[in-house]
Amino acid sequence: MGQKVHPYGFRLGIIRDTRSRWFAEGQDYRDQLVEDLQARKMIHERHHHAGISDILIERAAGTATVTIESAKPGIIIGRGGSDVDRLRRDLDTIMSGRVRVNVEETKMPERNAQLIAEEIASQIERRASIRRAMSQAIERAVRVGVDGIRVAVSGRLMGAEIARTERMGPVGSVPLHTLRADVDRGFSEASTGYGHIGVQVFVCNGEILPPPPSPPEGQRAALEAEAEAERAQQDADLTAVEAEASEAPADGEQRTIEETVEAPAVETVGGVEVAEMDELLAESGSEEAATVSASTQQAAAPVETEAATEPPADEPAQSESETSAEEDAGDVDA
Repeated sequence: MGQKVHPYGFRLGIIRDTRSRWFAEGQDYRDQLVEDLQARKMIHERHHHAGISDILIERAAGTATVTIESAKPGIIIGRGGSDVDRLRRDLDTIMSGRVRVNVEETKMPERNAQLIAEEIASQIERRASIRRAMSQAIERAVRVGVDGIRVAVSGRLMGAEIARTERMGPVGSVPLHTLRADVDRGFSEASTGYGHIGVQVFVCNGEILPPPPSPPEGQRAALEAEAEAERAQQDADLTAVEAEASEAPADGEQRTIEETVEAPAVETVGGVEVAEMDELLAESGSEEAATVSASTQQAAAPVETEAATEPPADEPAQSESETSAEEDAGDVDA
């Protein structure tokens, strides 16, 4: 993809850490550097099909710890840990000191540039279409949510006499000179019958921002006190709400209905309550007020009383028959 600075070395010490963590001087530095290179080469050659994304080496107090990050850790560990024990014994012959091997699983292999490059190289070795392999890898990366990706394949593509380079992307944003951008690079080679074909992948996984600066001591204390006061207020509000909820009836609607049913009925005449009208009239103390009160109570009396005083409907008919019987008897006497 042209003359570009390696994204790992460009960001080393800013958002990247070294893959070999140890300190040595003079002859020891040269020997340990060669040991690291040989160990990495042996691990890649022995487990090239295990999806190894990174190898970290740490040295301290005569002990070397090798951490292998792989998308398929089970292949490296083997049945019952036999393969990883064999690997540890072989690393003992190469590296100085006691060697420990740790195997970790790579999270989100679809976002790892090295694993994407190895997948494209394996498809090229199986004589798959180069552009199809590149497009599929880009689609999978975009589907899992990478910010940007670009791929380049170079060599005697499809057995051509003249080597050339095929590029796809960038799809999304791949800022090469933004130091806070998390740009990952992967490289792999496909061994074919007409030569080696190189695959290079750049993947951007967003930005790694530095932590916010800490405020001065006085301001920090003020902020902490304000936050503590806010938390105390929130706790007090929550306690008050819980107390109100505990005092409330279990069934508010049912209680409201019962209170409504039990409440005494209020008699009204002309939109004015009878009891209230009686109180007003009693305060006046006049005979006319007493008369009005009596008429009001009479008007408020139930209708059934009037109905009860009236004679039944069949009584007039009975009296008429009796009257006619008496008249007939008088005629006979006459």
